[in-house]
Amino acid sequence: MRTLSCALLALCLTGLSAEAATLRTTTTLRAPVVRLSDLFDNAGANADRVLGPGPGAGGRIVVESAQLGAIARQFGVDWRPASSADRSVLERLGRPLRRDDVLAAVRDALVAGGASRDCDIDLAGFTPPLVPFEADPRPVVSELDYDATAGRFSAALSITGDAMEPLHLRVTGRVDDTVELPVASTRLLAGSVLRADDVRMARVRTTTIRGEVMRRTGDAIGLQTKRQIMPGQPLLSGELMRPSMVVKGATVQMVLDSPGIAVSAQGQAMEAGAIGERIRVLNPVSRAVVEAEVIGPDRVRVAPNGSPVKVSAR
Repeated sequence: MRTLSCALLALCLTGLSAEAATLRTTTTLRAPVVRLSDLFDNAGANADRVLGPGPGAGGRIVVESAQLGAIARQFGVDWRPASSADRSVLERLGRPLRRDDVLAAVRDALVAGGASRDCDIDLAGFTPPLVPFEADPRPVVSELDYDATAGRFSAALSITGDAMEPLHLRVTGRVDDTVELPVASTRLLAGSVLRADDVRMARVRTTTIRGEVMRRTGDAIGLQTKRQIMPGQPLLSGELMRPSMVVKGATVQMVLDSPGIAVSAQGQAMEAGAIGERIRVLNPVSRAVVEAEVIGPDRVRVAPNGSPVKVSAR
């Protein structure tokens, strides 16, 4: 009798220690798969059993009463639906992939394709996909199609990482290559002679360059602007000239150098000119127009064998 009582007591204690499973009505998943323990607390020996893939980042799965009951029976979980309203909601929280990470991956691919490291990239219309909060995503660009002339590209973007399913999508956009050039530091008026603090080096989009440009600041310093130049604007070679030493209409000293003789006279400049340039000068005495080389401020040199320049009656 005593042996039977002890057996009954042990059976009762065993029944008390075994807790029935309870339904988890809402679960936030931390892995890309759904396990039995995500649906039930105290799921038993099969708690870590993988039931299938979970939702993507920012998604959810709803498991209804009938399916929950079937899962419990299949895996020996001590749980039965109380009503058809029983359900379990499985959510996977997400965050947008960092746009800077995508830009860095695209830039690496473009640089390998011939673009400069400082190129400007525009991912117009691109919406970063959601990735799990706990994931460490790694975007990689492949299948790059880069048209440097048109400044456009398209590529395949793959996003992989721990605790997430791989994502594959396509990105397109514009790329403006850049080059380092001298630009105006401040607004330069027409006729300004460039000083060292008027010019600085800056990265300039190649698509904004029209015509031949200066490549070094030293080549621009000392030149004179033909028109107004705005701050940050590249210095075009055609918009700069050597400073005028003679202005149109000014009285100039004409020098005639020849072996054994030096003659000077006054004339009137019919056009402006810088040192080394040839301009037309009127001799007010003879009314002849000669071609002379500018050699200094209001000074020109007439060639010994220079002949008068024909001027129209107008």
